Amino acid sequence: MLSAGIDEAGRGPLAGPVFAAAVILDPARRIRGLKDSKALLPARREELAVVIRERAIAWAVAFADVHEIDTLNILRATLLAMRRAVDALSVAPVEAIVDGNQCPTLACPVYAIVKGDRDVASISAASILAKTARDALLVELDARYPQYGFAQHKGYGTPEHLAALDRFGPCPIHRRSFAPVAQISLPFDEANW
Repeated sequence: MLSAGIDEAGRGPLAGPVFAAAVILDPARRIRGLKDSKALLPARREELAVVIRERAIAWAVAFADVHEIDTLNILRATLLAMRRAVDALSVAPVEAIVDGNQCPTLACPVYAIVKGDRDVASISAASILAKTARDALLVELDARYPQYGFAQHKGYGTPEHLAALDRFGPCPIHRRSFAPVAQISLPFDEANW
């Protein structure tokens, strides 16, 4: 049965899109070392991402942008990114399994599994693809907004990131609906970016 594993990356950061991936693994082409992306070193995640893309029956990565996060809220934006990832698969799954306790609305049956990214290989694979794609984008955005250090913290609310927010105010990729960004007194001026 073609079952798609789904996971997200980037729900908690103060900046950048939320990403999701969907993966249908090939049982005849097993991949050793799959686990929750947060439990892997960055270099190992990158290695596994290449193998996943080579061996999976189908895979897709999608995102919901900062405007969608601020408009819909982070949960709805995450579910939207998940639906986009499944819709982008080259092969339609018969069912889907999602890490966590919330499911997107899909054309096929979908089930939530708490800690699925740790226990289910296809969800682990999706976790890895979503995380590596999001991290790559934040490294790219670091070149555009170097004062924030996105390449290091990937948009999470580290002390360095909060200090940069305090000093420079938010940039176009900051999530205005997140409290640490919303509390910054400097107004966002798009003309300066």
